[in-house]
Amino acid sequence: MNNATAPQNACDVLAGTGLKNVPEVFANLKAAELVEQSVRRGEARLSADGALVAHTGEHTGRSVKDKFVVDEPASTDEVWWGDINQKLAPAQFQRLADQVRGYLAGQPLFTQDLYAGADPAHRIRVRLVTTNAWQALFARNMFIRPSDAELEGFEPDWVILHAPGFEVDAATCGVRSSTAVTLSLDQKLVVIAGTQYAGEIKKSIFTVMNWLLPAKGVMPMHCSANVGVDGDVALFFGLSGTGKTTLSSDRARPLIGDDEHGWSDEGVFNFEGGCYAKVIDLNQEAEPDIWAASHRFGVVLENVAIGSGGTLDLTDSSKTENTRSCYPLDFVPNICPGSRAGQPRNVIMLTADAFGVLPPVAKLTPDQAMYHFISGYTARIAGTEKGLGREPQATFSPCFGGPFLPRPPQVYGELLKQRLSSGDVTCWLVNTGWTGGAYGVGKRMSLTHTRAILAAILGGGLTSGEFEAEPLFGLSLPKAVDGVPAEVLDPVRSWSDSAEYERTARHLLALFEKNYTALKAGGAAG
Repeated sequence: MNNATAPQNACDVLAGTGLKNVPEVFANLKAAELVEQSVRRGEARLSADGALVAHTGEHTGRSVKDKFVVDEPASTDEVWWGDINQKLAPAQFQRLADQVRGYLAGQPLFTQDLYAGADPAHRIRVRLVTTNAWQALFARNMFIRPSDAELEGFEPDWVILHAPGFEVDAATCGVRSSTAVTLSLDQKLVVIAGTQYAGEIKKSIFTVMNWLLPAKGVMPMHCSANVGVDGDVALFFGLSGTGKTTLSSDRARPLIGDDEHGWSDEGVFNFEGGCYAKVIDLNQEAEPDIWAASHRFGVVLENVAIGSGGTLDLTDSSKTENTRSCYPLDFVPNICPGSRAGQPRNVIMLTADAFGVLPPVAKLTPDQAMYHFISGYTARIAGTEKGLGREPQATFSPCFGGPFLPRPPQVYGELLKQRLSSGDVTCWLVNTGWTGGAYGVGKRMSLTHTRAILAAILGGGLTSGEFEAEPLFGLSLPKAVDGVPAEVLDPVRSWSDSAEYERTARHLLALFEKNYTALKAGGAAG
């Protein structure tokens, strides 16, 4: 196998995929070759800066209602069945896979052989087969790229059959629509059809890692991670809008990764070899690294507006608010070599509480950490999603990544509790949302104050400080943080009406309890 642009012998590069008699296969092309193929085939166009810009048509985000897991005897008792993991009968999946294979066999294909997992002890080998060069480049950027020597004799552990242009016959395949994102844990096979959105490739393998690693005692995590000069690792959990990307980007602390990690007895490791950053309204001064990475050759931009002269307009949301930039980790100047580091010292759970009742920082016990981790709370407000009124809307996504959990949330919660209890690690709840009142009355938490809090956490000073108990949520609040006013640290003191604070806080607490009770009973959330 080599990296030439010419089509390759299908027998070797399609081993394990079930595909036969394919006339043209472009195997493991490198970035420049994939860009050339994509532009020549009319799949995407180049920006003035050299970025490859692709538009995904109808699907500009994940098709959450079209995700299915095959109901197989070996795994059925361990899968978290429900709205997130919908059951698909084995016979229907086989019919879908056969139809997709028939579709793929009739046209030129691109394959990429890649790794997921920077730690060799816990990595998997993935073979992607797709019809589009730009989506092959997306996968090449997103996952870990083997060396040429490692590609010799590469045998996949998992296969992704990717047919973005194929419309599924929903009636015969047992799915909901012409789009299907399906996973067979027994066959180690992902079949994606009817959607051009490349994020489905990334998140399908994240789901696979979330399935495999708990059985090995390794905790898979939807989080960012960085490391200090003395090797202290910090994990940042948080849903969209909480500041996870901004706060984990620190020139003094190399980035391990921005989205998906594992936590083993040896430490923390990235699952990926790239970043998938949201770039709507991206500001060059606030996010210089993401800006630079998104304006160069080799990056893939999804649904970003591009003018006739090739100029990018990152403020244009006419296609979607979910515009994305996919680039390899070596485009980031401050990256942790090898994407691996030691044991975490701090775990930071970020929330943007639009009710304005959670404190800007609280220290959590292992039991509290498990509770808030399984809850995965933030709040949405008008302007962030269509159809929301002025009242905040609580959002709970278990483990800060509910859509990607093939096992019940309690499995991951117990892993976190074990990790926190066995090592010298402290868990913190950090609210980047509102203070002094709910959205519309209070104000957004000062980024300066949040950064001062993080500096105190990461510097180690906050751990040994004095704390006092908060009565409603049972949280431990620091009495002092350098650079943060005392009235900000205690949320009730920041409100002008203490009775209204207590009413709002009890309302949010009831929402937490309702959600947690449903999860313990086996319901789906998020």
